[in-house]
Amino acid sequence: MARTNFDQLLEAGCHFGHLKRKWNPAMAPYIFMERNGIHIIDLHKTVAKIDEAAEALKQIAKSGKKVLFVATKKQAKDIVAEKATAVNMPYVIERWPGGMLTNFPTIRKAVKKMTSIDKLMEDGTYSNLSKREILQISRQRAKLEKNLGSIADLTRLPSALFVIDVMKEHIAVKEAVRLGIPVFAIVDTNSDPNDIDFMIPANDDAKDSIEVILSACCTAIAEGLEERKAERADEKAAKEQSEEAAEAKPRTRRARKSEDAPAAAPAEEPAAEAPVAEEPAAEAE
Repeated sequence: MARTNFDQLLEAGCHFGHLKRKWNPAMAPYIFMERNGIHIIDLHKTVAKIDEAAEALKQIAKSGKKVLFVATKKQAKDIVAEKATAVNMPYVIERWPGGMLTNFPTIRKAVKKMTSIDKLMEDGTYSNLSKREILQISRQRAKLEKNLGSIADLTRLPSALFVIDVMKEHIAVKEAVRLGIPVFAIVDTNSDPNDIDFMIPANDDAKDSIEVILSACCTAIAEGLEERKAERADEKAAKEQSEEAAEAKPRTRRARKSEDAPAAAPAEEPAAEAPVAEEPAAEAE
């Protein structure tokens, strides 16, 4: 069953592309027609592409890997933050920090610095500092939280990138392509889909369009997480059963050995000695 339908996408305005003069020829297979100088996207293909992307995202989540959502444009920030938080996935909605993927260890150091500041504040180490120093550290902490707070739990490179606007987030896309990280993206008629592994042709400017597509994809991620949770619970139960069975086997074997052991044979009476035949007396000569 499809995760979206034609009418739902039509109502959300997913079919509106950009002006004809701004189009990218690589998007021609996904354009249905032109109306009043604006390209109209073929929503039947959009439905199919959403299902394809959602299934791939589901498998990634099921395997326990992370998907990094990227959307720094104003109309997409709140939606991405809400949807990504609901499925416990990292996201970037402020300025994309250059080298975030290609220079990931440096980004991790900045995140650790933010954590160390929190620990020092909690244990009272900063109580001896001047007000000016505390203010500087607090500002630094707030800046780190704003830019990196949403990826604090990202301890390793993400297994996939989900981008809202390919042109605006071109640096993030380039870094992902360089590292071989699969890219999922909402691609409008003015964008190049060639570097995108799972592209969804749709309007990437309208809030309703972004929300309906993200809802379908994040629902698939949630399903993957639930299936992973159920599988791990089944594996744990099976492991406990096998351990219990292994503990019960030695006791059963010992009991069987004691039952099957032959009873001790009664002591036999010593056999009576056979009478010794007397030799005939020698005849007198």
